[in-house]
Amino acid sequence: MRPAFMRLLGLLKLLLFLGAAAFGAMLLYGYARNHPEDMPWTALDLTQPVGAFTGRKLTALRQEAEQCRALLSGAGVEFQALPPRGDGRCGYDDAVRFAPGGSLNLAYRPSDLGTSCPVAAGLALWDWHVVQPAALDHFGQRVAAVEHFGSYSCRRVYGRSEGAWSEHSTANAVDIAAFRLEDGTRISVAGDWKGEGPKAAFLRQVRTGACDLFATVLSPDYNQAHRDHLHFDQAERGARGWRGCR
Repeated sequence: MRPAFMRLLGLLKLLLFLGAAAFGAMLLYGYARNHPEDMPWTALDLTQPVGAFTGRKLTALRQEAEQCRALLSGAGVEFQALPPRGDGRCGYDDAVRFAPGGSLNLAYRPSDLGTSCPVAAGLALWDWHVVQPAALDHFGQRVAAVEHFGSYSCRRVYGRSEGAWSEHSTANAVDIAAFRLEDGTRISVAGDWKGEGPKAAFLRQVRTGACDLFATVLSPDYNQAHRDHLHFDQAERGARGWRGCR
């Protein structure tokens, strides 16, 4: 009797395991249908909420310039594709420049900002899902413009004479300096990062929110070289590459 009982017990455990696995699969399927942005295998859609894998999907667009531009167009972003540029080790072939109108809520100053398409896609999502909600939370109004220090610069990291090349050397980075609210109020990284007021809180919120959208986010908390700007880039570091947020 005991061997038969043990076989029956083993069968019951197997059935319970299979039932639990099937139930878990059903839950996962239902979640995936309602939250495709959180699934690593779903295609990126800039009109959907930011999900757990959005940042990695944006970085992967570095090898898919045509797809990246199609995603921007599908999200209503007006832009101009820039001609390829080569400067020896530096240059780009996937850069775009935002154009007036369309679905973006803010403008960039100076207005000639050109970045790699994945950086532009990250900036669009940052505008919609991070910057504007943070501004409404802290100031009750939207951000009208973002001031920047540029994107493309043919140089190595920190401008050194040797070592790794900066993501700026391929327009795959942008440095954000300040924000202008609709009423003209200016919020700068250099002047307002330190402190406990709403300006400092806003800057930290938009920094942290960017970490879901860019491969690297660096702020004054990182080092003295970033005391006056937020650095965003879409550096490719492989499928399991680290992502920096500081």
